[in-house]
Amino acid sequence: MITIAGDRMDLNKLSHNYKNNSLEKYILDILSSSSHIYNYNSEKELKFELNLRKNIVNASISLYRSDFGFSIFRKSRCNTDYWKRTRQGGFLLKEGAKPSSAIDDIFTNGDEYATECATAMVIVYYKACLDSLGSKIFNNTFPKIYLMNWHNVDKNLGLTTVENAADNIPGDCRYFQNPDVNPLTPEWQGENVIYLGDDMYYGHGVGIKNSDEIITTLNRTRIAGSSRSAHLLPSATRPDFEKLSQLK
Repeated sequence: MITIAGDRMDLNKLSHNYKNNSLEKYILDILSSSSHIYNYNSEKELKFELNLRKNIVNASISLYRSDFGFSIFRKSRCNTDYWKRTRQGGFLLKEGAKPSSAIDDIFTNGDEYATECATAMVIVYYKACLDSLGSKIFNNTFPKIYLMNWHNVDKNLGLTTVENAADNIPGDCRYFQNPDVNPLTPEWQGENVIYLGDDMYYGHGVGIKNSDEIITTLNRTRIAGSSRSAHLLPSATRPDFEKLSQLK
């Protein structure tokens, strides 16, 4: 159920703004039919979240198509016109480089980059914020970007994890855990993914697949004799939609 400032939202009032086959309408239907209450301070805030979630999905598909490489941190690479590769394998925005241009470069020159799956998820979120906020607001909000897994994410993204998500919503980051991964391939201990809708996910290193296909891929990297399958965890990671909407 969706509420605006505590009052139940009239779905018909808002849904006519979106085409029946649009991603925004698909997300609206998930939120409105849920037993969980999704409360927004204003209709503007809800519309911003719908747009940002759409842009997260689009950024995921664009990154997949960009020839962006997969590697462990000690073999990562980046375009040094915009980024300095740190000793840990992360990418630090260079002094004088525009954050918006540096993020866009990953999507236009993906073959010059390679890193692991969690960093790819963060890149997707930055790109979606850029497309939602515009370059001026984005550059002011994220002036110093360091790309390296979840531990160096800018606080303005406000990424938080809901341990038991009531719904699987496009734009959410989910995690497929592989509990019996072969110790010789620890990079396959799990897969961070962006949910695209209709049981399709984008994961850096596995591509765009449904849940069964991702589980099958991870199960191939289990230790010999394992009987425990990889599986999707109930948690979901999301940016702070409310906080980001106030920047627009």
